[in-house]
Amino acid sequence: MDRRRASGIALVLVSAAAFGSGSLFAQPVYAAGVDWLTLSAWRFLFGAGLTWVFLLVSADRRSALRSQPRGAVLAGIALGVMYVGNSGTYYAALETVSPSLAALVVYLYPAIVAVLSIRFAHRLQGRRAWIALGIALIGVVLAVGGIDPNHAPPVSGLALAFASCFIYAVWVILAARISGERREAVADASGQAGSATAAVAIIMSATASVYWFAALVTGRPVLPMQIPVGAWLGLFGVGVGATFIAIQTFYAGAQRVGAAQASLISTAEPIWTIALAAILFSVALTPVQLVGGAFILAGVVIAQTGPVADRAPALDLDLRVADE
Repeated sequence: MDRRRASGIALVLVSAAAFGSGSLFAQPVYAAGVDWLTLSAWRFLFGAGLTWVFLLVSADRRSALRSQPRGAVLAGIALGVMYVGNSGTYYAALETVSPSLAALVVYLYPAIVAVLSIRFAHRLQGRRAWIALGIALIGVVLAVGGIDPNHAPPVSGLALAFASCFIYAVWVILAARISGERREAVADASGQAGSATAAVAIIMSATASVYWFAALVTGRPVLPMQIPVGAWLGLFGVGVGATFIAIQTFYAGAQRVGAAQASLISTAEPIWTIALAAILFSVALTPVQLVGGAFILAGVVIAQTGPVADRAPALDLDLRVADE
């Protein structure tokens, strides 16, 4: 395995862990009386702000921002607006659906991405990747299982979780197409990294703007003096970990391994969620969950150790429209 691919796998795994922490950080925020819309407004304000700081402290990244064509900026804004659909439905679902059940539903998305990739993006090639995907999804089911049927969430909450799953799958495919997923390796990695950071800054700024507009228009208690003191730590955790770190590392990793493979590697996220829940809330892992974790890790290993022909391409994240 070459260094570029290994670093891509590591980055996507970091992203999975960061995304997986979001549902847990959200719990004390909701307990403090803050709703999903207010949480999302602050989440993306933190995320966008940190991304702009990260962008502007580097001369190379500032140059990449200045070189962004108008089409790239418009594409980033469009992706940011669409990301509201995915993130909003997920965090709205978490108000009534447990993090474990939400993870089970949402992590059907790699299979949806793989199917959509057949027509709209770089597909998973060969049987090895499909077998790995199946093993990983079986692991997800086992790892987040054990749901008590006597405490089933409302249908509306489940509908939001399923909507988040489908919206995110479409978002991943659109991000790959708009950014220009290529079969060729990327020649200028440093320039691409700066371009990716600029793209993420634009996307998250658009997402934050939509959330703040919606929160203010609907009269949500979103201003700093209206936020309970007990909610700030969770808001900071969601904004920094599950937004800034998660999105930056996913983009950087997907640039190296491709959208479909990045989605497959990200199925490690529920394992992190379960493990962190055990540490923070003393929720013991069951044998079934441990078996599920082993299945997920096995799927990741199988997918990443196959022949070169089975591996996904790099992503060009300068947000140019892909050639047909």
